[in-house]
Amino acid sequence: MDRISSEQLNPSIYVGLRLSSLQAGTKEDLYLHSLKLNYQQCLLGSASSNDNSDCQTKFSAGHLALYLLALRANCEFVQSRKGDRLVSQLKWFLEDEKKAIGHNHEGHPHSSYYQYSLSILALCVHQKRVHDSVVGKLLYAIEHDHHVRQGHLSVDTEAMAGLAFTCLERFVFNPDLRPRITMAIDKVREKILKAQTPEGNFGNIYSTPLALQFLMTSPASGVELGTACIKARASLQASIQDGAFQNPLMISQLLPVLNQKTYLDLDFPDCQAPRVMLVPAVEDSSPAHIPEVISVTLKVSSVLPPYKQTISVLAGSSLEDVLKMAQNIGGFTYRTQPSLSGPYLTSVLRKEVGDREFWQLLRDPDTPLLQGIADYKPQNGETIELRLVSW
Repeated sequence: MDRISSEQLNPSIYVGLRLSSLQAGTKEDLYLHSLKLNYQQCLLGSASSNDNSDCQTKFSAGHLALYLLALRANCEFVQSRKGDRLVSQLKWFLEDEKKAIGHNHEGHPHSSYYQYSLSILALCVHQKRVHDSVVGKLLYAIEHDHHVRQGHLSVDTEAMAGLAFTCLERFVFNPDLRPRITMAIDKVREKILKAQTPEGNFGNIYSTPLALQFLMTSPASGVELGTACIKARASLQASIQDGAFQNPLMISQLLPVLNQKTYLDLDFPDCQAPRVMLVPAVEDSSPAHIPEVISVTLKVSSVLPPYKQTISVLAGSSLEDVLKMAQNIGGFTYRTQPSLSGPYLTSVLRKEVGDREFWQLLRDPDTPLLQGIADYKPQNGETIELRLVSW
């Protein structure tokens, strides 16, 4: 059987497809086959050697957690010695993160509370228990808003934590923490509803699908919840028609919502449910038009001396295209690292990100971009700032 290259593999895409009413036939089988070969080799090491030097991507706990969700989406439980090793790796990650947070909750996870929550959820849908002390760290973070960044609520993190707590509650795991888990679910729901914008989004358009997944699992009812969800769905539909969803990871979180599903449907997935075969998109045969040239100003104030340069690119170019053009012109350098949501900046003008730092993308004067460098398409005359910030 052929194999898909590692750069094209994203377990979240497989999960989203399996939680939709669509199927890709033999391509779907090939995708899962390639996922298994690549992830097991990289996470467990090659069967013929003691290393995983053939792996081109350094996998995080988030990769492993999503891979476990992908297996569950195919109605597989992690079993056998290999499966036990994958589960152990994820539990070791949670233990390390628990130690980083510290006994008095004064520290922070090395990754994020989003990955922490995702890892608990992945273990839960495979009916694997985690220690009360691990769950307790996440409960404390949600209870005391320790995951809030720069004063802004992370709706994505709230929603993922809410899904993890709801899974634990359904399986009656961690019974000694049951009252706190129930209260945390209620608190997450309340905070997400308060974060709804006048347009209907929960936080922003890209955090709305995951927020809706959590709200759809809620046993609570009432006019407020129902109205909020209807308004959010209407906003999503409008954004889809406007072409806002281009990133595969974002689409994979959106697909379940459009099909009335959530990640918690992986508790007991229905792998026999009929799904409609995907039809390849028809290519536009109309004559190609010559795109116009636009000007985008790139600004970096976090280095000395500050950098500011106007770059000419074709209309429809991504911010990554702008960065490449600036580097080709000279006087500008950058480096990226791949992730499941696309490349992200690790160095700009030889300034490396430090611990708990990242390069924030802003549209002048001070509007954070909601998309990454590969997805955002600057408009003519815009000024884009790259700013090194701490979190």
